Amino acid sequence: MSAVRIVAVLVALLAAGAACAQREWREYPGIEGGWQGNAEWNHDQHGEFVVGRLMFPQSEDRWVLGAGYGDWLRGGTAWTVDYPEGDRRFADILSRLTRIDVRVVEQPVNLDDDIDAFYWPFLISGLVGAWDLTDAQALKLREYLLRGGFLLCDSFYGTEEWNGFMAGMGRVFPDRPIVELPANHPIFHIVYDIAERPQIPTWQHLPRGYRNDGAMPHWRAVLDDDGRVMVLITFNNDIADGWQRADSYRYPSEAAYLALALGVNFAVYALTH
Repeated sequence: MSAVRIVAVLVALLAAGAACAQREWREYPGIEGGWQGNAEWNHDQHGEFVVGRLMFPQSEDRWVLGAGYGDWLRGGTAWTVDYPEGDRRFADILSRLTRIDVRVVEQPVNLDDDIDAFYWPFLISGLVGAWDLTDAQALKLREYLLRGGFLLCDSFYGTEEWNGFMAGMGRVFPDRPIVELPANHPIFHIVYDIAERPQIPTWQHLPRGYRNDGAMPHWRAVLDDDGRVMVLITFNNDIADGWQRADSYRYPSEAAYLALALGVNFAVYALTH
């Protein structure tokens, strides 16, 4: 993140006053694995980089994976896909493969929690075809991204899920296009030089690796006025599955390696742009 954007975030935090402290760490049940139990983490140990997990309400009437009933504030809904195992494996990957000082556990981030989102400049989200942001949440996410935040949208496939994603992103950025990232974009080369990017499959649909009509992987983004990637959209891919299934003999090793390399690139790009 550039010095100008860091200053902008700090100014926003100071303006809000000391009473608005960042939220504590907490854990929710996942949509796939239920309760994971408390992480082995000394709460006195803080990292300079934290994997933020974007919480969001899900649509109740859209026919896509993750939509339906359930209290998103209690977990177990669409936003918890690949959570928390994928988040923690990602943190572990960054700790092992880079010199980034990474906290070992993720941070759930609720856009309704005053200025809390601005404390966590790197967010990941999955099953975004099912998200149903409120007007206030869309506005907060827009401000967060324009001030230097980074959002990775992962783990969604096919036309219907894309349409659901666009319904939300169109409200966050009605004035900005979604672009296909070229093969020479720095985000693919900043640490690992990744020339080929085949589809990273979803675990539940192996060996085919995708659901619906999501056979073709796409690497898309929403850019700011300076060309910085604010929202990275790994459509028709499941990078978080590549992180958390990397040690499974059933998961393709080439896809796991690609997911690990991309994750490192994404984090380093977000920290330096």
